[in-house]
Amino acid sequence: MSKLLYIKANPKNDDASRTFRISEQFIKTYKEYNPQDEIITLDLYKEKIHFLTLDDINSISGPKTDSSKEHPILKYAYQFAEADKYVIAAPMWNLGIPSILKAYIDYIAISGITFKYTEQGAVGLMKGKKAVHIMATGGEYTHGPFSGFEMANRYIKAILTFMGIELVETIVAERLDIIGEDVGKIVSEATKRAQEVAKTF
Repeated sequence: MSKLLYIKANPKNDDASRTFRISEQFIKTYKEYNPQDEIITLDLYKEKIHFLTLDDINSISGPKTDSSKEHPILKYAYQFAEADKYVIAAPMWNLGIPSILKAYIDYIAISGITFKYTEQGAVGLMKGKKAVHIMATGGEYTHGPFSGFEMANRYIKAILTFMGIELVETIVAERLDIIGEDVGKIVSEATKRAQEVAKTF
């Protein structure tokens, strides 16, 4: 049995968020094909994830003990480390990820839990795990003249690889705010791809 951590980063509800309309279908299909697996849904807005304070930084940078798993910040890093698979559902905002998702990443990218420092530098501790990043964008950033501006999926892949997760797949619905585009068709096609990926994830 595997443990899947489903991370949601959007204040909109499932129906209003185009990203969530895709990710929820991914999760539904995944459940059908993996009924024995445990799925943990982590809605970052409901969790009230905040930016790290000086006290937070001081407390999480020290040595880790048995009680660290109960720490209000470190508990998220341990939860992340204990999962086998990850689904990150977050729209592109202003060329990057929502700030609450970056704040969450600051909770989980913790030395001694998800990576460690060695004589050769940082080494990820999440080897052998895999992730899917589901993202909706208003413009087109995976191809074409604006591809150099894309810093959302690029960052997600970079930070996950840094932590040792090298199998990262992206499902994106883009051009959703471009005048004249068939938004329903774009979301539908992305949803179909998500369902196909979910069958073998």
